[in-house]
Amino acid sequence: MQHHKILILDFGSQVTQLIARRVREAHVYCEVHPCDVSSDWLRQYAADGTLKGIILSGSHASVYEVDDKAPDAVFELGLPVLGICYGMQTMAQQLGGKVEAGRTREFGYAEVRARGHSALLRDLADFHTPEGHGMLKVWMSHGDKVTALPPGFALMASTEACPIAGMCDEARRFYGLQFHPEVTHTVQGRAMLERFVLGICGARPDWVMRDHIEEAVQKIRAQVGDEEVILGLSGGVDSSVAAALIHRAIGEQLTCVFVDHGLLRLHEGDAVMEMFVGQLHAKVIRVDAADLFLERLAGVSEPEQKRKIIGGLFVEVFKAEAAKLISSGASTKGAKWLAQGTIYPDVIESGGAKSKKAVTIKSHHNVGGLPEQLGLKLLEPLRDLFKDEVRELGVALGLPPEMVQRHPFPGPGLGVRILGEVKKDYADLLRRADAIFIEELRSTLEPHSGKSWYELTSQAFAVFLPVKSVGVMGDGRTYDYVVALRAVQTSDFMTADWAELPYSLLKRVSGRIINEVRGINRVTYDISSKPPATIEWE
Repeated sequence: MQHHKILILDFGSQVTQLIARRVREAHVYCEVHPCDVSSDWLRQYAADGTLKGIILSGSHASVYEVDDKAPDAVFELGLPVLGICYGMQTMAQQLGGKVEAGRTREFGYAEVRARGHSALLRDLADFHTPEGHGMLKVWMSHGDKVTALPPGFALMASTEACPIAGMCDEARRFYGLQFHPEVTHTVQGRAMLERFVLGICGARPDWVMRDHIEEAVQKIRAQVGDEEVILGLSGGVDSSVAAALIHRAIGEQLTCVFVDHGLLRLHEGDAVMEMFVGQLHAKVIRVDAADLFLERLAGVSEPEQKRKIIGGLFVEVFKAEAAKLISSGASTKGAKWLAQGTIYPDVIESGGAKSKKAVTIKSHHNVGGLPEQLGLKLLEPLRDLFKDEVRELGVALGLPPEMVQRHPFPGPGLGVRILGEVKKDYADLLRRADAIFIEELRSTLEPHSGKSWYELTSQAFAVFLPVKSVGVMGDGRTYDYVVALRAVQTSDFMTADWAELPYSLLKRVSGRIINEVRGINRVTYDISSKPPATIEWE
């Protein structure tokens, strides 16, 4: 199916992915590409007629200090264009306006007056002034500002500190916003992006996961033919959904290798086997490598070093198993494809790192040289999907919601939720404490919404602290370990607030952990938000 699409050109903002997610939430397909694509590339990209509009992202840079600008073709194709923050500034400068450093910087909440009744902002307001002016509650993040409009542009929005907070050339369907409509802090942001994509661009809202299954199945069958596929099944959401989708497409041609590094949550490895072998009847090779991982991690306490050891050893063990399948094969043919659960944020962040437009936050093991090392072709059926789309696809494929809707779990598993050195007894204690916390979150309903606290939190887990504290049990003194509970609420994981769990829930969790997990005598609750803290401790 030829989906209508929106192109997002990334100038290096840390929230570019949020633009893409908001467009996808409007059921319109979009792609993110670096801002330095050529005009020839862009014309070719638009040649089939499916490109309906272009969005220019923000950036940490200043337009008058760097060479990053939109390809000239952006403004020559006759398509609607929306510039956000830096995107608006480069639009202004490239089309004959002026951008200067502002005397007053704006970071955070701002109130913007909508002007000119443009197609983008018409009738959108969060409140009205006594004079009847429509006002928008938005999120700003800029030091520079447009000080002179390009020819043909009109004023669309303003603040006291930023007289040109929005501009438009309605004849050419060019729009610029100095604030960020993609973040949830901009109250009407979703409505603005939907209006641009669906109304101004006229894109067809046909990007729906339940319909995507058949497209994806046909694409996998066309790629693979009758050849064998190996997939590294980690037990996480991405690899599980990828396995279910590929199995739907090619059945017995897929062999999953499940490397159990001994750092999964309680009974998680058994649950993976029950789902894929017991219910989907897929071929899964389970490799118990717990002792090997613990041996390599002995004496290592630095977080990044632990991540590298776990990631490197996972690949090492997987390669050894894959080599057997390549040489002999699940059939006589031998495996020719390596499947990975790469998702779109992995692709965007790795691409941004290569283009040097974005500050690299982390590396991703799914985007690398493993296929070349194994001499296999690469199959990535989820590489166009965001996490929420992957979850939606998993449910549509028939995976149990409790598996698909699980909170995020780091690739190194409990290895980065045990502070300092990783030891087997630490992992065993943490597993049991974490399971109690999650069980209570799942079983405790918030009365107003009727949802469980597990549903109301975006990520929740226990952290093992390698320190001991004095306690009293019965008439005796104890000297045991401490765990910290962490629960956050967020819409995008870029920022997060600690969840205000009921005291009664925390009291019950603490009591159960201390009474049921021998070796822990103190439970704390982490009330740090992101920023300044991160969600995970390591």
